[in-house]
Amino acid sequence: MTELINNENIVKFTKKFKYPIGISPILVLLELKDNGLLKQVELADRLGYTKGAMTSIANKLVTNQLAERVFDENDRRIIRLCITDKGKQALFEANKIGKEIHLDLFSALTNEEIQIYVALQQKILNRQD
Repeated sequence: MTELINNENIVKFTKKFKYPIGISPILVLLELKDNGLLKQVELADRLGYTKGAMTSIANKLVTNQLAERVFDENDRRIIRLCITDKGKQALFEANKIGKEIHLDLFSALTNEEIQIYVALQQKILNRQD
């Protein structure tokens, strides 16, 4: 059931989100927004992506002008990614759509049911190491 709900939410999100990127690039943008300039290898390590996957994500973000590559002034071999204003706008819109989807999803539950659901989710999260 969890998988069905997740899949439905992904479809809803994709239909509403105007940028041609999925969740992995969105997570990279969030990491860049929260932490500033980062090397692709740092992003891959932080988010658990392979170097190849991170290269593909970076290329997609740069192509869509959501991030840009910045060369180190002292060592041009070092390249970091930086979120652009367009990338920040994409994050804002992703967050807004996500909130709308969650509000719609949880509108089927009472406040008591939501509290039980949150408690169960917390129990599952606390169990994972």
